[in-house]
Amino acid sequence: MIDFHTHILPGIDDGSRDLEETKEMLQEEAAQGVSHIVATPHFYAHRRSIEFFLTRREGSLKTVADFNAPILVGAEVYFFPGMGRADKLRSLCIGETDLILVEMPFDQWTEEVYTEIKDIIYKQKLRVILAHVERYPHFQKKQDIWDRIMELPLTVQLNAGSFTGGFRQRRFALNMLKQNGNVILGSDCHNMDTRRPNLSEARNTIKKKIGEGRLKQLDETAANLLGV
Repeated sequence: MIDFHTHILPGIDDGSRDLEETKEMLQEEAAQGVSHIVATPHFYAHRRSIEFFLTRREGSLKTVADFNAPILVGAEVYFFPGMGRADKLRSLCIGETDLILVEMPFDQWTEEVYTEIKDIIYKQKLRVILAHVERYPHFQKKQDIWDRIMELPLTVQLNAGSFTGGFRQRRFALNMLKQNGNVILGSDCHNMDTRRPNLSEARNTIKKKIGEGRLKQLDETAANLLGV
């Protein structure tokens, strides 16, 4: 089982506060059967340079080296104008892959947004994963750009909490699983209080509502993306 979206590295963003909390989060992931953890600290291009971010991420990763945890590092890259042409975007990919986790704008998507995502895929030659897709539909009063982006060859990441939260998010997430084969899960865990690792809860809901076969497909999709 792969957790494709976490804020588990200590002291780098609004996720884990310190080593002790990271240790507890890692223990919880292991207890739920997670075999690979993708650490995706927030990256905001308007706040920090890529070089500064990578240096901080490396420093944070070194502090957890003694845990011998199955962590791959990447980033949750918040959308920014020009990212489809950004020279160093590849350095924010997950591990040694060409996978990049993109957090989309929390407002109406535009033609410019569509073009940037398209350029990341076709010009940068990167495989795009859209982070926590269940959070965006509310903002899409005009559906055409949403539809066009969803038709691009990309992967949809759903947060585990969307399967255990409110009715609308749960319905959206379940429908996405039924209609789209290229979906993966992430806990988007930040701490051990309000946003704990929770993949097992989501998987129980999926198994109950859709079936164990869909869980197997989710695991196969995630494993194929990482090549594990």
